Parts: sequence; structure tokens; C-alpha cells
Amino acid sequence: MKTKIQKNLALYHLDLEKKYGAHDYHPLPVVLAKGEGVYLWDVNGKKYFDFLSSYSAVNQGHCHPKLVALIKDQVETLTLTSRAFHNDKLGEYMEYATKLFGYDQLLPMNTGAEGVETSIKISRKWGYLKKKVDNDKAKIIVCDNNFHGRTTTVISFSSDAGSKDYFGPHTPGFINIPYNDLNALEKILIEEKNIVSFLVEPIQGEAGVNVPDDNYIEGVRELCTKHNILMIADEIQTGLGRTGSLLACGDVRPDILILAKALSGGTYPISAVLCDKEIMEVIQPGQHGSTYGGNPFAASIAKKSLEIIIEEKLPENANKLGEIFRSKINKYIETSNIVKLVRGKGLLNAIVINDKPDSQTAWNICLKLRDNGLLAKPTQGNIIRFAPPLVMTEDQLNECIDIIISTLVEFES
Repeated sequence: MKTKIQKNLALYHLDLEKKYGAHDYHPLPVVLAKGEGVYLWDVNGKKYFDFLSSYSAVNQGHCHPKLVALIKDQVETLTLTSRAFHNDKLGEYMEYATKLFGYDQLLPMNTGAEGVETSIKISRKWGYLKKKVDNDKAKIIVCDNNFHGRTTTVISFSSDAGSKDYFGPHTPGFINIPYNDLNALEKILIEEKNIVSFLVEPIQGEAGVNVPDDNYIEGVRELCTKHNILMIADEIQTGLGRTGSLLACGDVRPDILILAKALSGGTYPISAVLCDKEIMEVIQPGQHGSTYGGNPFAASIAKKSLEIIIEEKLPENANKLGEIFRSKINKYIETSNIVKLVRGKGLLNAIVINDKPDSQTAWNICLKLRDNGLLAKPTQGNIIRFAPPLVMTEDQLNECIDIIISTLVEFES
């Protein structure tokens, strides 16, 4: 009887979403009710390891106690003023973040896609006012198989037909080139006029954790400098410790840096665009902003989220555990027929399943992983991304690796 009641409870919530919600996602069938650290619990009390981290938004772990305490205090004090007035949290957050990442100024927004849109507007206006490109002729270079969000402008340069088809007319002014191809970038920069920026992910997460060559980001920086265009780094998923360093760009300094997701530790939508004054000054009052962007609630959360990453040495932990993960999975692959390869950096990793992208194998593996107490999700059909919270311990990681390997063994032919 208890099992039937539990099953009905999960179905109750699933049916509510199916009936009353837009069908714009295809979630794994599990209904979650609680999170703490690296763990999640469903409505029936079953415990899972989280190996997605809400697409790398929960680097600090679920419901980090320092964030919870701060949120409780701030929500009872002041949450929103709009940008019509100043508040006592925004300036301190801006100072901390700009000094941490080495930029002059920060423009606060809410979602990652808003951050991308902001960087597009800034780079276009910089092109007109500073580089003196022809008015309304600015072009931005982007990469094939990119993922920068799903707003109307962003889908205009997407390679994903599902995100793009029947949403036109699409926004002009973008040039797609292959990812991880410096020759293609240089060729476009030589041939095309009115280029203002290059928007790039240091690692393509949604495309299946595509890690570029070691010299790629450095080469991008050199070409952008040589041809006087802005390098825009979308570190929404890769940044804030996820890939084993504070930023996946490492020592390479982009002209414009976009942050989001883990900027709030998974508690609230917060994004930020950082650059130097000579670039940011093209935006003047009334030309860009958001009612919620920079509110005291968000500013206090963002500052604390960054402090946790630094104080708890999360990038260093991600680097160490990522090496262990890839080493052990690679050893398993030596005798595996179901997994072709593992790739990644830090704790942003993926395995490629030995089947067609339109097969159900990766999805079925994730269902079995769920049954075995670990939550992950396929991307691009036959790829499974593994990205646990960065607060994970080595013992916890080894337990998860055992679950993953024992599950994969069930699918070996």
C-alpha cells in the first residue's frame, strides 16, 4: 500500500505539470522535494546524488548554509528597490566581483540569456562609437553548435533547429564559424568588414562538453587583439570553479565576461557582465537595464556565493576530483562496448555512448542511474553530462563512480 501511495504522489505532481504547464522541457521522471549539499530527495524520500547541479548553477551545493542564513536575513530586511534608487548592497558586490575578476565595472542582470543580450548590445555600440564601424552594420562572430540561451536574438545564430525553426524572422548581424578552429576565425576577420566581437564558450557545455585544443582560447585572444574586436567569453556554465579554475578561460582575459548560474549558488536568477570602463561607458542611463537587476537581495546573494567559491577552494576541489573521475572512467572504457570516450575539465564532464544520437540508450541509462540513486541527463542524444556540485568529497565521488560504472555494465552487449 505504501509503495502505491508513494507512486501516486509522484504521478500527482507529474500530472499537474503535464496538464497545466507548457511542454517546453522533457525532464527525467523524478519529482524532487529537497536538496542539501550534493544530495537531492524526491517526494517519496528517496535520496540521490545530484550529477547535473542544475546545469552548473549549484556549484556551492544545494541550500548552502551560509547562503540560507544570508537569504533569511536579507529577505526580512530589503529585497527590491529597482534601479530608480541606490541600495546598500549593490556597490559592495560590484567592488568585490570586479576586483576578483580584474575588471573595472559590472552591469547586473538576472538570467544568463540576459547577460548574453547585454554583451551583444555593448559590443555593437562599442563598435559604432569606438571602432567606428558603419552604422547598423555591426557583425558578431559566433560558433557552430553554440548555446547562449533561447531569446529571439540568441536563437538567430543557433545551430539547433528545434530552438530556431518557426521562430523567425531571425535577427541579422551574426556570422557562424566552426568551434575550435583558429584558421576559420582568422579567415573571417581578414575577409569581413564591420566585425565588432567574437562570442565564444571556453567549453561548449550543451553541445556535449566539447573541450577545445589547449591553445584555442589563447589563440582567440591574440586574434581578437590583432584585429581590434572584442572577445566575449560566455562563462555562464563553465565559470565559477566548475572547470577546475575560477574561470575556464584561465589566464586569458576576455574583453567582456558573462557570468550567471552559480553566481547565486542556485538560489535566485542572477547574472553579470564585466568589462573595463572604456567599453562599459558606451551604455548610458536609460539605454539598458532591468527592474530586478542589481537588487539588494541579488547583490548580497551574489557576493556571498563568490566568497564561498573562494573560501572553500571549490575550483581546486573540482580540478582534483575531475582528474580522478576521468581517470577511472577511462580505465572502464578500455574494456567497454557501451561508452566510446569521456571528456571534460574539472567537474564538467561527459561520456559519449556508443549508439546513434537519435537512439534511446543514453536516456535509458539515465533512467537506470536514477533507479540506482544518481541523477544525470543526456544532451545531444547519445551524450551524458556529469557535473556534480563542487562541494563533493573524494569518497562521495568514488561512490558515484561505482554507481555509474555498475549501471553502464548493465547495458554492455
